[in-house]
Amino acid sequence: MEKATFGAGCFWGVEAAFRQVKGVVSTAVGYSGGHLDNPTYKDVCSGRTGHAEVVEVEYDPAQVSYDELLQVLWDNHDPTTMNRQGPDVGAQYRSAIFFHSPEQEAAAKASRDKAQSRFKNKIVTEITAASEFYRAEEYHQQYLEKRGLAHCSIR
Repeated sequence: MEKATFGAGCFWGVEAAFRQVKGVVSTAVGYSGGHLDNPTYKDVCSGRTGHAEVVEVEYDPAQVSYDELLQVLWDNHDPTTMNRQGPDVGAQYRSAIFFHSPEQEAAAKASRDKAQSRFKNKIVTEITAASEFYRAEEYHQQYLEKRGLAHCSIR
């Protein structure tokens, strides 16, 4: 199994999109890329911790490739808006790829460059080494699924 970590706005819809992918074994929503240990949702929403809302994806590379996961990311958010997805504004909603290996870093950059042709504006997705992942509170895990919703797309 391998891990991938993505930020694409509110983590509820992002998680729901990845849970539909064959080969994704598990998902967890949480926070990465900040400077506060063990942040809470309230901390992250304050905008003062530097964290992004992210989904950590555990996947079987024999069933789904990292490139295919990157395609799901590009298809499920607007990577051209800085620190914003629809009505959600702040650095915690930034578009981000947190890579776990040099191979993921190279794939993320190549995928971003290829995806650029699909967007009128420049892609602003942060591509950076994975840092500590802090699992969000339990009520955020599989939030849409628990409520019988399929997605909360804002595009």
